[in-house]
Amino acid sequence: MRVRSTRRAFAAIGVAGILVAAAGCGSNNKSSTSSSGGSTTAAAAPAAGKKIKVGLVTDIGGLNDRSFNALANQGLQTAKSSLGIQGRVLTSKSNADYIPNLSTLAQQKYDLVIGVGFLMADAVDTVATKFPNTKFAIIDVDATGLKGKPTNVEGLLFKEQQSGYLAGYLAGLYAKDNKITTISSVGGQKIPPVDHYIAGFQAGAKAADPGIKTLNGYSQDFVAQDKCKEIALNQIAQGSKVVFQVAGACGLGALDAAKSKGAQGIGVDADQSYLGPEILTSAEKKVDVAVFNAIKAAQAGQFSAGQDVVNSLANDGVGYGKLNATGQKYAAQLQKVAADIKSGKIANIPDTVK
Repeated sequence: MRVRSTRRAFAAIGVAGILVAAAGCGSNNKSSTSSSGGSTTAAAAPAAGKKIKVGLVTDIGGLNDRSFNALANQGLQTAKSSLGIQGRVLTSKSNADYIPNLSTLAQQKYDLVIGVGFLMADAVDTVATKFPNTKFAIIDVDATGLKGKPTNVEGLLFKEQQSGYLAGYLAGLYAKDNKITTISSVGGQKIPPVDHYIAGFQAGAKAADPGIKTLNGYSQDFVAQDKCKEIALNQIAQGSKVVFQVAGACGLGALDAAKSKGAQGIGVDADQSYLGPEILTSAEKKVDVAVFNAIKAAQAGQFSAGQDVVNSLANDGVGYGKLNATGQKYAAQLQKVAADIKSGKIANIPDTVK
């Protein structure tokens, strides 16, 4: 919700998914805070802080994925307007662009360089080791698990399994009421942030409807919509009436398949309700809030060097988007489940797809 991830927009397509090592790992984690509500726009009071330079490197999903990368950029733009920082975005067309893009920003003396997604882990590890005086942050990667053990990297992690559980619980309630036997998910690559979402989705669905059957497939792509659409159409042919996309821009194809066949769709990372009335809800990962908070902390001299910042339901780092007309029926039940996760009554949500 690749890499999601990879794990995982908005301008023109896609989803954030888009994508992280095990969310919630590490003993020295610092929780982030964010705005509340369905929108993921970071609430920012005007501040006259240090004029730092912040660079952002996208993964191959690009700024038009309508979720993961687009959200990261949104967080940067909010920081520019409210914190007075200088910002620059470099887009990656392929994996080969990661190291050159990260290195360019480090060479240009940017104070904080942010890598967007799990697929950039090795590149950030390499470049951060080469430029020890530059601060780096990376979304969806546990900084303590990087091979070179650089001490100038901060991990921005998310408990995607929590938002996946909520989306799955809603899908399960809908399926049970309508005598639907099958729901499904379409992932990008099988990487931790993507699987966190899917594992949570399956667990939530079965908590609401123990007899539900869950299908899952991977497109091995976060961009090509036709690949995700084909997988979703095959799942729908097997009886799926709810399709959860965890594949970034590629996943827009899965949602299109749901629309074309009269099924419900579930978006990822960003609130994708704007795509149409068939979007039951979206499993949100508030990348924009995490990026904004990371920049604000760095500006204040509170960079978490060598540590992770974990975003969860408890600090509004993850959640769910707007419910469509069909989903509104279950609003109160979903709020209760969310409260139970926050309080710890619902714990140990799985983050591994079996």
